[in-house]
Amino acid sequence: MTETRGYRSEQPRAAARSRVFGLLAGALGYPEGPLLADIREGRLAEALAKTIGELDPRWAEELDGEALADGLAADELAIEYTRLFDVGSSGPPCPLYGGLWSKERTKNMEEVLRFYRHFGLGLDQEQHQLPDHLSSELEFLHYLAFREAEAMRAGVEAGPYRRAQCDFIERHPGRWVPELRAKLEANAPPRFFAELFRVLERVLVNERAHLAARGQPR
Repeated sequence: MTETRGYRSEQPRAAARSRVFGLLAGALGYPEGPLLADIREGRLAEALAKTIGELDPRWAEELDGEALADGLAADELAIEYTRLFDVGSSGPPCPLYGGLWSKERTKNMEEVLRFYRHFGLGLDQEQHQLPDHLSSELEFLHYLAFREAEAMRAGVEAGPYRRAQCDFIERHPGRWVPELRAKLEANAPPRFFAELFRVLERVLVNERAHLAARGQPR
């Protein structure tokens, strides 16, 4: 089944959405080496502004590029990453694992894995990352949006990829990232993390709404 003309016009947005999710997933890594250099030298901020601007130019204008290029001094950003996301007497104050924001983590992870496996995906064992880690979930959305864009470019049905993105955002990162961001703000984060998660939450909320609208009958 081919896509309608209106859906074909969505191809550039799907491609941009894929790039944004990929950038955000990478930005959630431990801030050292190439990632830290990309932050300090402004390459991450520039890439996010460009791709987010493809979704909505107004978002790019509102992006705090200075905050996204604030690598802080010496190892301070890495220390703050550890404080916020990695350690704590009863776990980190702002865990990056979706299952820790639900009452049943095992059930949550099983559902995430079912999403991945439905599209023929598994986890990269070399990354030692659990399925409910935020970067894993964003990489999955990056993949789905890429497949959506490729399907539209080929003139074939992209609906399954679009619906999967909408459903996955609603059931997983879109459900718990707002809670994570609120907890983050209560823990005096560096402005880099504050802006990164503000951008992430906005992308999830707006793209989920956009995808839902595109799924409505015409």
